[in-house]
Amino acid sequence: MPVPARLQDGSHLPPFETEDLRARLSAFLDTPFNGQKVGHWRWGIYAFFDYDGEPIYVGQTNEALRTRIRRHLTNQRTDAVAMSVLDPFEVYEIEVWPMPDLQGVGSRDREARQRLDALERVITEQAVAGSTFKAILNEKDPPPGDLVVEAPPSLRGCIVSDRVFELRSHPDFRLARRALILSRLAQVISERKVQGGLRRVLQTQARRLQWLAERRYEALGGAASVEVEGQPDLL
Repeated sequence: MPVPARLQDGSHLPPFETEDLRARLSAFLDTPFNGQKVGHWRWGIYAFFDYDGEPIYVGQTNEALRTRIRRHLTNQRTDAVAMSVLDPFEVYEIEVWPMPDLQGVGSRDREARQRLDALERVITEQAVAGSTFKAILNEKDPPPGDLVVEAPPSLRGCIVSDRVFELRSHPDFRLARRALILSRLAQVISERKVQGGLRRVLQTQARRLQWLAERRYEALGGAASVEVEGQPDLL
């Protein structure tokens, strides 16, 4: 059936970046891992990384990795996205730590939940330690507990195609986007009574913005690139 002329400009389709993300995310979640698609594992921890390889967010799930991760990155129906804590545009790679031995365990099982919390603590500590800023963008810390577990095997993969990378990876684009998210988060904080976690995220995001701005400034020559009043324009 031919497409009506008024729709031939692609206005009936979602932006290619949206379709590209969904396709790449599905491919990652369909990757075989321990005998089944990695996204089908019910219990596990996941972490998001930005275009610099910086860890930016860690989460847990007992409803399936596929369901939880897709909710963050495609449906935008999580508090983290709604509150401008997490920007899906910043996510370049995902790493997941499935817990296959808990696959058939119900979500209310106390021991299983304690193990999940313990693993989240381990992964969060690793992410913070590996961060340039010694901080990530989680509003809340993992649940406390005395149980200690070792991290199981993980799977890490990129969900951004070369085409989208060209569009989103440029520092100036990322600065503008990061400033926008920072502004939205500051607006959220200004309009309601919030806990310290959101203010910590605001501080961390501001540091990330400054770090990227400084890196870009120095790459272009730093102080030597600043014009002096009265000098002729060399361009």
